Amino acid sequence: MRSIGEMARQGGPSVSALRFYDRAGVLVPAWVDPVSGYRWYGPGQLAEARLLARLRRAGMPLADIRLVLAGWSGTDTDLVRGLLEAHLRRLERGLSDARAEFSALRALLDHRENPMTSPHTATVDLTVPAPELAAALDAVRFAAGADAELPMLGGVLFDIEGDVLQAVATDRYRLAVARARTTGYGGPRAQVVVPLPLADAMRALLTGPGSARVAVDGDRVTLETDGGQAAGPVPGHEFPDHRRLVRLPAGRRAPVDTAAFRQALETGPARVGGTREQDGEHHELSVLRVTDDGSVLVCGDTDDATDDAAVNRDFLLDALAAGARERLVLELGAPTAPLALRRPDGTAFSLLMPVRLEN
Repeated sequence: MRSIGEMARQGGPSVSALRFYDRAGVLVPAWVDPVSGYRWYGPGQLAEARLLARLRRAGMPLADIRLVLAGWSGTDTDLVRGLLEAHLRRLERGLSDARAEFSALRALLDHRENPMTSPHTATVDLTVPAPELAAALDAVRFAAGADAELPMLGGVLFDIEGDVLQAVATDRYRLAVARARTTGYGGPRAQVVVPLPLADAMRALLTGPGSARVAVDGDRVTLETDGGQAAGPVPGHEFPDHRRLVRLPAGRRAPVDTAAFRQALETGPARVGGTREQDGEHHELSVLRVTDDGSVLVCGDTDDATDDAAVNRDFLLDALAAGARERLVLELGAPTAPLALRRPDGTAFSLLMPVRLEN
């Protein structure tokens, strides 16, 4: 007999998924302890769990998976082959439909008219406190993208409006925003994407207590301080509208002691078998719960935490470090909504995309 944790570790679905499949009647444990409720699986069920995981990765509906599992051990494999072929045809039709829709979307993009004025063409010349811009870059740098196929995410957006410069970075899985005060610019909203090497060169100059001058002229951005100058061309790519990305429904808010929360994440339980692949790398997950008294728990595999938020643990640790405050505010909405980590003074926040535990 194998415990539910052993089933997960030996190549089956995650513990949370195994609980879900039990409740759904897809893979029912051979025995459940009547006292503790702990699930135990028979020798032949490991192969079934691995088969189930493959079928789920291929997107097969649970109703068909039930029939595949029922027919897998039999001598007549016609039913199983028929179900596999039918699902493959559905996937092929879905891919064909998706290609048609994307072709139509590309045509719409090709025929879009550019607005008469664009925030990406303004000429900018402003002054910003060097410590504030340095803190803003430190708060968002961890979230910048590194995907060569999405070059528009491989930099830090300077979004300038009124007397505020917002630094923004995202790699799709996380997004960070921080702000700094500015003076000397009274023009329309302006945006410029600063490539990461140039952003890092700018940050290296922001070491003193004085001010920095930021200038944008056409396709070139420059930062000047008493210690030197960093300048370079900016890409012609458009950064996504981050203002749309940060509109979240109200969630449960909980203040956290940064050092204590970091220790709880580093020493507490991670998902057994609960890794997810992002950009070719596997990451462990932390499952978080905000209790009724406003504290935050890092849940383990024995917790029935399918309604809680699961996030990439490394990403959350990076966000804590970038928050650079002794206390931060954690905000959890629905399990499918991004997790927010905010500075109490509102100068910076980061969003982390959740991971579904049932798949």
